[in-house]
Amino acid sequence: MSGQVLALQMCSGINAEQNMASLRLSLQQLPKTRPLLVCLPEAFLIFSKSSQASYQLGLKIDDYKAQLAQLCKQHDIWLAAGTVPVSQDNGKYLAASFLFNSQGDVVAQYNKIHLFDVDVADSTRCYRESDATQAGSDIVVVDSPFGKIGLAVCYDLRFSGLFSAMQRQGAELILVPSAFTVVTGAAHWHHLLAARAIETQSYVVAAAQWGDHENGRQTYGHSIIISPWGDTLSELPSGTGFISHELDLNQLNKIRQDMPVQSQQRFREHLL
Repeated sequence: MSGQVLALQMCSGINAEQNMASLRLSLQQLPKTRPLLVCLPEAFLIFSKSSQASYQLGLKIDDYKAQLAQLCKQHDIWLAAGTVPVSQDNGKYLAASFLFNSQGDVVAQYNKIHLFDVDVADSTRCYRESDATQAGSDIVVVDSPFGKIGLAVCYDLRFSGLFSAMQRQGAELILVPSAFTVVTGAAHWHHLLAARAIETQSYVVAAAQWGDHENGRQTYGHSIIISPWGDTLSELPSGTGFISHELDLNQLNKIRQDMPVQSQQRFREHLL
């Protein structure tokens, strides 16, 4: 199994219809190689000013899932749909990452586990995702033509135990849709992504938000594809657009065979 993976960098706004229109335009520029996995950033559908706007959108998320499914069939692509809000009865919403196959079927749903409750020295300063977002709990790894895909989101990147758990479940390609702040991105983005790729000996693909957003946020960009050896294979530092790379699972398997770190792990019982 192999195939090409593509990460789309976006500057999403507060209007879901406009964000969908932007996505449709981008998909018209796709390479012709198939199978193709298209990865979208965190909050691609709505990067709202208020949690209430996200909650209201989450009440009708099935309509947008149907639109995304149709795009998968139209373009014959697999789609890792960043995150979208899925509203819950308790007044909060899940930050849900859906993976669609090329027939438009949802083959996996990962709900962001680690919520960004952090103080940052930027214009927003105080981030409290848990005020409106309900944390997920399940580790998700799923079969695909691109190998076994593990799903994570943004702040999850700082928690290596989650990535080790995905690797133990067979993950070969780990997706990290993100909306990193400029401050934390400049400090840690590349280091964390490379570390997660090296320690799990997996491909890591991080589609990112970039730029100055309508909600007042500033995001770091630098969408990136990293090899199981930790090499940067493709990167888009700024602007909107996409990067892509052909996966080589033979290389991944050789790295794991030559350096069998997982079988030599002595602290397995202490990990997730």
